[in-house]
Amino acid sequence: MRVLVVEDEPYLAEAIRDGLRLEAMAADVAPDGGAALDLVATTAYDVVVLDRDVPVVHGDEVARRVVAGHPGVRILMLTAAGGLTDKVTGFELGADDYLTKPFAMRELVLRLRALARRPEATAPPVLQVGPVRLDPYRREVYRDDRYVALTRKQFAVLEVLVRAGGGVVSAEELLHRAWDENADPFTNAVRITISTLRKRLGDPWLIHTVPGVGYRFGAGPDDGPGA
Repeated sequence: MRVLVVEDEPYLAEAIRDGLRLEAMAADVAPDGGAALDLVATTAYDVVVLDRDVPVVHGDEVARRVVAGHPGVRILMLTAAGGLTDKVTGFELGADDYLTKPFAMRELVLRLRALARRPEATAPPVLQVGPVRLDPYRREVYRDDRYVALTRKQFAVLEVLVRAGGGVVSAEELLHRAWDENADPFTNAVRITISTLRKRLGDPWLIHTVPGVGYRFGAGPDDGPGA
């Protein structure tokens, strides 16, 4: 999941960002509404965590523009304005959820995961592909009923591949979905993560390299250690 945190209080923004990254979510921060709109225009976010009272472009206007121009992006308003009228206004602006400050980080994470499930209402909460079972909400992976311990980044990459349904996912897309905006596009982090993920999942390999295109998850011929 990729999340944009729109918050003008630097310490709070960093705390939310770091907390989401601990939950294997790629999180970026925008300090004002103008920066938020620029990022939404160029990056495919799943959810925008939006403080209503942000400078440059007010959060309410950010919500209006996101709803109008990016209907697939969910909005969770995170604000100190907790009155009933405030909440009603927020939902009328197009917010999908509304959480007031102060808040518990765990509740924010659970609400984000609930929002991410909505566009794929028919998808099972636990993903099963061949011998691999992936639970996105408990962050657990099993192969042939054997628990597979993964790092946060390995889990994020595996989830993107599994959700592709056997389709090929490019290294650029993996970098985009599982890392954040500060990731170096020339890094070999994707290749290294794929290599270690293959080893964790065990033989025979389930992540296959499609030369010049990307990676595919599922049954297929072994790529060999040099792939």
